[in-house]
Amino acid sequence: MSRAFRHLYVTRHGEASRAGVLTANGERQAILLGERLRGVPLAAVHHGPLPRARRTAELIIGALGDRFTGTVHESAEAGDYVPYVPRPGELPADSVETLTRFVSLTSTEERERGPALARAALRGFTGPVDGDQPRHELLVTHNFLIGWLVRAALDAPDWRWLGVNHCNAALTVIRYAPGTPASVMIFNDMAHLPPDLRWTGFPPELRPEPDGFAGPTPVSD
Repeated sequence: MSRAFRHLYVTRHGEASRAGVLTANGERQAILLGERLRGVPLAAVHHGPLPRARRTAELIIGALGDRFTGTVHESAEAGDYVPYVPRPGELPADSVETLTRFVSLTSTEERERGPALARAALRGFTGPVDGDQPRHELLVTHNFLIGWLVRAALDAPDWRWLGVNHCNAALTVIRYAPGTPASVMIFNDMAHLPPDLRWTGFPPELRPEPDGFAGPTPVSD
C-alpha cells in the first residue's frame, strides 16, 4: 500500500479561566485561528474532551464555515495528561530538582494514565497516512501533549516534552513524509493574533522582554 504526507496542525486551546472555560479573549483567539486556517483542506479536526478544548474546536470550525467538510473527533488521546514521567537519572543534573518538582505537582491520575494515552496519540495523530493523497488534520489539545508531539518529531528523549511551551491558540505544523524524518515546519506561531492576544498561557517570566527571555521552565495547562 502506498503512503502519503500527513500535515498535522496543532494548537493549544484558547485562553481559559480557572474554571476551565474559555475567556472572551480565548474565544476570539480561536476564531482568529479558524480564519487563518480557511485555506487549509482539513480532512479532520481532533480535540480533547475538556470544555476548553472542545469549545476551541467548535469556534475554529465555525470560523472555517462551509470550507470545512471533514470529520470531527473527540478523544482522550487529545486530552490533558502527563505523557511521560521522567526518572531522575534521565534529567540534566542542573534541572532535576525543578523538573521533578513540577511533575510532582500534577495529579496521580494524570501521571498514571498519561503514558498509555501518549503512546496512543503517537499512533493516531502522527506518521504518514495510507493512500496516495496528502492529508491535513487539526489537533486542538493542551500544552503537555504539544510538547510530547514536538519532542517526538525531533527524536528527542522522552523526558524532553518538559520545557516545550505553547501559547493559547498559537499554531504548530508538523509534516510527516514517507521515508524521511518528521519536520516541524512552524512552531508556536501567533501571526494571526493581535499583540494583545499573544503570549497568553505563558507565565510572565517566559514572555519576551527587552533583554530577552528569562530561563525556560515548564508550563502547566
